[in-house]
Formats: sequence, structure tokens, C-alpha cells
Amino acid sequence: MRAGRLTASVAGIIALTLTAAGCGLSGGSSGGDSTAGGCKVDKGNVGSGKLTGDVKGQITFQTTNLKKDFGDFFNGVIKSFEKAHPGAKVKWIDDPGDNTFTQRTVADAQACTLPDVINVNAPTATALTKAGYLMNLSVKDPAVAGPFVPSFWKSATFDDASGKAIHTTLPWYTGGVLLTYNTDLLGKAGIDPAKPPTSIFGLFADYEKVAKAAKGKFYATMANPIWRIPADFDQMNIKTLSADGKSAVFADDPRTTQWVAWMAKLYKEGAMPKDSLSSSNDPSTLYSQGKVAYGSTNPSFVRFVKQNSPSVYAKTAVGQQPYDALGRASAGAPQYISVAATSKHAPVALSFAEYLTDAENQTAWCKDPDVVIFPTTTASLDDPFFQNVTGTDPFSQARKLVADQLKTADTNQTNLSPAVQNAIVGQVQLAMQGKKSPAQAVKDAQSKANELLKQAG
Repeated sequence: MRAGRLTASVAGIIALTLTAAGCGLSGGSSGGDSTAGGCKVDKGNVGSGKLTGDVKGQITFQTTNLKKDFGDFFNGVIKSFEKAHPGAKVKWIDDPGDNTFTQRTVADAQACTLPDVINVNAPTATALTKAGYLMNLSVKDPAVAGPFVPSFWKSATFDDASGKAIHTTLPWYTGGVLLTYNTDLLGKAGIDPAKPPTSIFGLFADYEKVAKAAKGKFYATMANPIWRIPADFDQMNIKTLSADGKSAVFADDPRTTQWVAWMAKLYKEGAMPKDSLSSSNDPSTLYSQGKVAYGSTNPSFVRFVKQNSPSVYAKTAVGQQPYDALGRASAGAPQYISVAATSKHAPVALSFAEYLTDAENQTAWCKDPDVVIFPTTTASLDDPFFQNVTGTDPFSQARKLVADQLKTADTNQTNLSPAVQNAIVGQVQLAMQGKKSPAQAVKDAQSKANELLKQAG
């Protein structure tokens, strides 16, 4: 349920094509033709004024890697919606969510074939909003924010071509963060699973203990820093970008260099598989084979282990991800639902998007026994399912930990474009290989990030 990450070259292609097509939105409140991006649309889809019209016609609804596991649930939601709106039809398609997701979605938008209702992540929403392909939801339905937790609704804004933050997404579901670990491997390293570290550097110290005890027979975690940037910085309360998001500032904090030095040290000492430095693979496979002590921080990872490796699941426990200097959990950006400004049946698309993300449907999906996800609506989080969690198995404990987090967590994860993230990651990788000092890598990473941010405007 996670869209893959982009390479720097792909991100560059996307930036160039969006610059060419990013005409933005124009038009009035109803009737006639206007444009969204480079596509001709009804004026009612863009500009000022609430969206009006009959909820009739066929739309396409696209999710990201959900049909295999949750076909029955979403087919039920679609059937229920169609029953409530006899003139509406919803065609459901499912994207694999691989590392070309944003590139392919941008191409669909430029071809004026973007799905009417689409599940997007933050980078994709950023690109499509800037180019003018997504509907400004708070304008087209002024009451749309009502059901959502304020912090999640705040996260649902992205900048248009003029730099103005607008609501082009509805927050849908979030994963939260936690530590997932193999208690047997931690025991061999002399680490008490019942006492998880409270800081990122404390976690790194535990990684070092694993490296010393394992001596290459197993590892602490994966090496590629793409999984940790900017998440670790956020948790340490290191400011990655300036307040306006137009420049990188992480090099100004001495802890950033300390973080890179730790990563280089851990890689050199064998806490991470050498061949995982540039691999896009997360810990799933190696953890399920009992070769990595710490698994993914995504609670849904617990489900993966249970299904694919019962023997390792029996040794699996979960703990609190270090709060560090932030003092609370960073919930991270949720998955979003957007409505295409290019939809030919926009009233149907907007109505279905709101129905899909309402409290009743969010709560129902989160109660599925085969998923560990969390809702973004206030009423859902007040449901006894989240407030009265019981059970000692990893699944139940994951739900309890994250449900507790969401009471105080904020969706404050820094939103980096794929190009900027990859520029920073590339310099950290050079430091981990011993090709640059940590200080030089951090300095160069900030310089390269600033070049890209300047190009993006």
C-alpha cells in the first residue's frame, strides 16, 4: 500500500514535463469550457463557485495496490454508492504503485485521461496540483473539511502554480510508525525488547550492538538512507526545509552531520547488508527470513510477516518508535484521494470521493482483520475499536501503539520532492561508502537540494 520511490532521472523528466504542461486552472463557476492543465474541461470543475450538477454518469476510480487484498470491501463500497445514486456508475482500476507511479500518472494527466477519483501520495499530489490537474475541493464543496482530524486536513494542502496552498486532496488512511523487531535476534545482541530506545541515536547504538553480536550472520537494518530521510530528521526535530519550503536548511543543524556519521559507522561495522545501500527493497524479505533484526516502521508490515513467515512472526514484537526531540510521534503523510479537474462527470467523482473517505467507510475498512491502518476522521478515531484495544499479539499491539500516538501526533512529515530527496540520499550514500566525510556530504547535499528547489521555483 505504498507507492514506490522515484529515481532522480525519472523525477527530472516529470519536472520538465510538468513545467511544459502546467497551465493551471482557469474558468468560472458553471457551464461552458475552460482548461485544467492542458485539457479542456467544464467551467464548473475549476475557478470559483461550488460544484453543482446531477450525480449521474460513469467515473473511473483508481487505487494503489489494493484490489488483491481488499476487493470485497471496495466492491461493497462501490455497490452501496451506486445504490444510493442510481444514475452513477463506478469503474474500479488498481495501479501496482511501483516506482514509475508518478511518471505514469503525470502522463495520464497530460493525455487528459487522469482517473476521475484517484488514490495519490504526497509527491504525486504535489506534481498534479502544481500543474492544475486536480480539483480545488474546499472551493467546490465548502463543507468538505468537516469529518477530518484538523492535522490531517491541514496536510491535505498542496501548492498550485502560483504557490498558493489549496486543498486538492482528501486525507484517507495513515499508517503511523513503530518499531518492529525480532526478539530472538535482539536477545542475541543483549538488547531488551521491553525497553525500546527513546532517541534515534539510541536506536543506532542498538544497531551497533546487533552488528557486534551478529558478525555478519544477520543484520540490524537496511542501509539505503532513502527509508530514513526525512523521517529521522523530522523525529529529531531537525528542520529539513525553510518555513516557506524554498530552501534546504538541514546542514545548519550539527546533528545532521552526527546522523550521517552514525550511518557511515554502522555501514562500515556491518550493521547493514552491504548490497542494500542503493537497493530500493525495504526490510520485508530479509526480515521474514530472520536475517534482519528490525523490520519496517509501517504497522502494515506486521501483516506481511504474519502471512509470509509464521515462524518469524512468532518471534516478532512491536515497540514505540523513538519520540526523540520532537517529543511525540510524527504520523507522516497519509494516503490521499483526489478528484481530477478533468473529470467529465465531476459531481459523481466528488460525491464518490467524499463517500469513500467518510467516517463510516473509513472505520469499516480499518476494522478489517487483515490490515493495520488508521483513519483520518475524528468520528472514526473515537470508535471503541481504536479506543479500547485489547490483545497481546503483534497485530493488536501495533493497533494500540499507533492509536495512542494519533491522539497527539501531527502530520508534520516534511514533504520532499523525489528529486530533492534523492539528491540528499546520494550524498549520504557517498559518506557511508567512505568517499566523502560526513560534514562534506551534508554540505554538498544541502547545496544540491537548493539547486533543485531553486529550479522548481
